[in-house]
Amino acid sequence: MKIDDMDKKILNLLLEDSRLSMREIAKRIHLSAPSVTERVRKLENEGYIQGYTIQLDYAKLGYTVECFVEVTLRYGDYEKFRDFIAEYDTAEFCYRIAGKACYIVKLRLKQLSDIEHFINSITLFAGTVTHIVLSKYETKNNFLQ
Repeated sequence: MKIDDMDKKILNLLLEDSRLSMREIAKRIHLSAPSVTERVRKLENEGYIQGYTIQLDYAKLGYTVECFVEVTLRYGDYEKFRDFIAEYDTAEFCYRIAGKACYIVKLRLKQLSDIEHFINSITLFAGTVTHIVLSKYETKNNFLQ
């Protein structure tokens, strides 16, 4: 399937608000609702759209601390770390990366001392560098132009 400009417009609208109805999308891009529905179904079937999500207000849920932790394994025990991070409740994501560190992990925590708990849990097999988020700036996620 080749993505055209209408598909890109649909994807951008869904990125902005995945709860938009097919009718509302159709109105905004000047297509019929059945055409939009068919296009969205094709985008889903082809794997361009992999799911729909919600955004949570983590601060209201008590998770007021966000940080990124660079993890560098000491003895190359990748399996041990993967098992550990898969079970770590407050890890939002973990990526294997290139560079000095082996992984970058994003944690959402209730208090700063929770960072220490994470570091203490892996200190036997990994070194860390922690970056605490002070503020966030919105970016326009509109790269499908």
